[in-house]
Amino acid sequence: MSTVLEITDLRVEYPSRDLRQGPKLAVNGLNLSVSSGEVFGFLGPNGAGKTTTMNVLLGFVNATAGSASIFGVDVRQPIARQRIGYLPELTYYYKFLNTEELLRFYARIFHIPRREREQRIGAVLKLVELEGARKRLIKTYSKGMQQRVGLAQALINNPDLLILDEPTSGLDPLGRMKVREIIQRLKEEGKTVFFASHELGEVETVCDRVAILHEGSLRIEGRVSDLLNQFHCNLEHVFLKVVGYQLKS
Repeated sequence: MSTVLEITDLRVEYPSRDLRQGPKLAVNGLNLSVSSGEVFGFLGPNGAGKTTTMNVLLGFVNATAGSASIFGVDVRQPIARQRIGYLPELTYYYKFLNTEELLRFYARIFHIPRREREQRIGAVLKLVELEGARKRLIKTYSKGMQQRVGLAQALINNPDLLILDEPTSGLDPLGRMKVREIIQRLKEEGKTVFFASHELGEVETVCDRVAILHEGSLRIEGRVSDLLNQFHCNLEHVFLKVVGYQLKS
């Protein structure tokens, strides 16, 4: 399988608000690669460096040192992001629009021709199971439906790589199940999915491999099945052990 995402010796520092202190180290020497067709879970406690790393991949933040590439192109080059779909953790859409209008807006941003545009809108609405609600205003949607709208906009340009930041955050069990099913369908289509999540049960179900960060450093990486066998427990307990949390017997 070809490498879709490559991170080498990545280091990201932020200036400290206190001038008497040195810069804050958010990511420390991260090395990671993701192959085509993988569903890859990017895990860690709050403040571990997950969102910072994603922001580097998306061109929102510059690395202090090291490098990152997508499809062999340095992430600092805008062309690297043409084949990406992105769903942020906190989404805000124009709630006075309906879903069809919103997707048409994003399709125009990607310069998708009119005929193809309507085909893509129909395809992504079918995938996220919102065909029957395409004319409803987004402000009338439930949290789960709004999250699926977010997935639809991330897919409108038919990307080869999906970067998702907490795609099931705040969803009820039914909403999480629907998002999990969508990720599984994307995998079956050969898409590569790289996502951060605190829902470790979901990660264990859908991911091929995972990486666990703690305090900006990569602590462990590998296939989910291998980690479960290595630690003889579920992924939640693997996570707690790796970040140093002592389970009470």
